[in-house]
Amino acid sequence: MARTFASSFSPLPLAALISLTGLTSLTMGAAGCTIGSDFDPGEIEFEPDRPELSESDDPDPYTGDDEIVLEAQSQFRTGLDVHQKIIWRTCTPFDGVCHNSKEFPDLRTPANFVKAFGANCNVQYGEYESVYDRCERPGDRFRISGGGYESGQIEIGWIESIAGDYYQGEDLPPEDSPGLHIHLADPMPGEQTKVYTSGGFERTFITDGEVKDFTFANYTTLWYILPGRTHVIGEVREYQGDQVQELLSVGIIEGDANRNGTLGAREGDPIHMLSAGDPENSYLIARLRGVMSGEEVPGSRMPLANQPLSIAEMLALFCLVETIPEDPGEADLARAVDYAGCSYSADPAGLNLLGEGVTWAARIEKVLEYNCSGCHNEITPEADLALIGEGVYERLLEPSQQNPALNLIEPGEPESSYLYLKITGHEDIVGNPMPYNPLTGEGTLTQAEIADIETWIINGAIEDE
Repeated sequence: MARTFASSFSPLPLAALISLTGLTSLTMGAAGCTIGSDFDPGEIEFEPDRPELSESDDPDPYTGDDEIVLEAQSQFRTGLDVHQKIIWRTCTPFDGVCHNSKEFPDLRTPANFVKAFGANCNVQYGEYESVYDRCERPGDRFRISGGGYESGQIEIGWIESIAGDYYQGEDLPPEDSPGLHIHLADPMPGEQTKVYTSGGFERTFITDGEVKDFTFANYTTLWYILPGRTHVIGEVREYQGDQVQELLSVGIIEGDANRNGTLGAREGDPIHMLSAGDPENSYLIARLRGVMSGEEVPGSRMPLANQPLSIAEMLALFCLVETIPEDPGEADLARAVDYAGCSYSADPAGLNLLGEGVTWAARIEKVLEYNCSGCHNEITPEADLALIGEGVYERLLEPSQQNPALNLIEPGEPESSYLYLKITGHEDIVGNPMPYNPLTGEGTLTQAEIADIETWIINGAIEDE
């Protein structure tokens, strides 16, 4: 496939081009323009202001003996290396998919990558169930004003439109009635349950250093305030449908975007895609790990369809995020990563995030998910074997499709377990050892991980902790 790359370099002056190529004349036949050897290109009347590349600002290199740190420092010396060799490979290698241009954030260029620092982490969250509480921002506010009723500003938890014929009963409509549903963080005051008036949607802006509330949308209709007074339904008649869709399209900020009853911004400051100095509380890293501060992060663990990060790659990403300046720019990516000053260099092996113990739930599930789920995922499982999702443990106790004489896992007998023989590269098993590293032609599990799998099988392949 042809691919076009944009260059950041300016074209050479014509005289320089002639000098480099040895040409003494240049003829442009169609235009009849001839440049002879006495051509005078003129002079540049200013000194170009070009940045000078220097390593003087780079931190001192790591000089210890930890092999993981040395590997990371050798392969991913700068932030640009981290982007090109880790982020780009893992998240953006194909046009039109994943974080190339399809999903937020777009990480395909260094400029886009550096913009992830400080960026909100739920700008484009797709299915609401995948929103993490700590990503939720303070919601916009809703106010009913008029018709003898004043609610005041109340934060919006979440909002949705349910299609159908509008309710025409005498009592209050059912909770799932067609209409514009607004779920509020706090109850509306008073006792009034119906009012025909304008509902205003308000947001706080900072203008010229002043904090101001601004009503960015209004919708006039019959409003029903349901019992509990945190659920309001606005009537939507046929002629109002376009107005409601236009209202929703402006991007109302929902304080409870995942609709689980917790308004994340009330629990603590919202986190960011990447937080300079704090990789442990960076959403992109949490999606790679599947957890943040010991709490499970909703959504599929990333990368979804590519090889997971090695420990050296994870260390490079952690150290870049921890040591990069606040509010970084592209120039900060060009500097060397400070592995010597990175706290994670003291115990890089801890970044395998695989837990402790040798049961399926506590250890082995995480080993397989972390190392194998890129190929053996639920969407397009290699060899029809998914190693992530529901029912994986039960599937491992069944015969292998490649060698039905052996179960994938035979409790108590690692030498009769096809999966164990596969990951150790046993000579009786056809094919490459798994998970396969195409660069070395070898498997990628560490000896400690293989030993844990062997111990797990020998002790009966226990499922629960």
